[in-house]
Amino acid sequence: MAPNEPINILVPRSMAGPLQSRLSRRGFLSLGALAGSAAFLAACGGGEKSEEVAGAVGGDLEDALSIYSWGDYDDPELLDLFSAEKGPAITMDSFGSNEELIAKLTAAKGTSGYDIIVPTGPYIPSLVHNNLLMKLNKDLIPNIEHMDDAYLKRSWDPTNDYSICKAWGTTGMIYDTTVIGRELKTWNDFIDAAQNEASGKTSLLDDPHDILGIYFWANGIDWNTTDEDEIAACEKFLVEELAPHIQAFDSYPGGAAIQQSSHVLMQVWNGDARLGIMESSDPDKWQWVLPGPATELWMDNWAISADAPHPEAAHAFINFILDPDNQLTNTDYIGYHTGAKDIEQSARDADFERLDMIFFDDDQLTTMHDGELNDAQDRKVDVYNKVKAAASA
Repeated sequence: MAPNEPINILVPRSMAGPLQSRLSRRGFLSLGALAGSAAFLAACGGGEKSEEVAGAVGGDLEDALSIYSWGDYDDPELLDLFSAEKGPAITMDSFGSNEELIAKLTAAKGTSGYDIIVPTGPYIPSLVHNNLLMKLNKDLIPNIEHMDDAYLKRSWDPTNDYSICKAWGTTGMIYDTTVIGRELKTWNDFIDAAQNEASGKTSLLDDPHDILGIYFWANGIDWNTTDEDEIAACEKFLVEELAPHIQAFDSYPGGAAIQQSSHVLMQVWNGDARLGIMESSDPDKWQWVLPGPATELWMDNWAISADAPHPEAAHAFINFILDPDNQLTNTDYIGYHTGAKDIEQSARDADFERLDMIFFDDDQLTTMHDGELNDAQDRKVDVYNKVKAAASA
């Protein structure tokens, strides 16, 4: 199956249940994936895309707007400002994984009630193929002109007919320099420190692809590999050599673990690490690293549900949030690059803190690689489960 070939989405209704209370931005394959990835990847192709559902035409805005997104992923003041200026009252619900988003939409069978949703890039072809997204009326989103071309026309939606970049980020590490006295630069350094100074005090992201990514990135292997020999070698190393040293699986150490020094070495997403360090009582002891030789680049995207009850308001909100001033406000709040043109210079002019954790130079960008949905997804989730079991043992 090609990386961007659409996948029939067959997710059990049971996956649509409640999740943890604090949901924050993103989990490429987390939580719901453990229950439903086999069904999600059950079949490729099949079926013809149905006729487009009527969307926004530039009429009067409805009086409400429902957004289904990753938790704490937009500045609340911006949401209030949109309602004050434009009228629609916003209802915000949170999901914890792309799988839960998909489960909610498919279980609702066209009656989810959600307008705007925020899927991660590789899931978009399947959402389109399964008639879950509305085609955007880009005439109603003129502020798309303020987006950097580098973050448009991605492989999962090359014409941006269904999605526009909301934010993107990467995976790295932070460590406590009062415990780990040497400089860590690579994923091999991360592995070595986890087995030594940070043994029993290391946390990994609670995410199959990122956990397996440590081994693949450290060894120069494509982290989207479907080669069984490579995956088996990864499993052996992670289960037998790394897992015994792992203290926790925590996708959001910026919420508490960094501030409480719960771990001394953490795999972490850049924006969450920035949040935790900025809220730490001793920020200078924490060192952020974008490890070499490779890591990931993920991108979340604004999209509109095919059955959106308020399509005019949905288009108006996306256009509102793409305004350069609003993009800048959101960047500071979430700690991730929003894909807006010239936003790095604007952030520097505004004296934002820790810009090296939001913006990356060309050399760093060359080390970041998109994730894929492919035939090895279930196998990798199986490895992830074994790693967690070995760690708890």
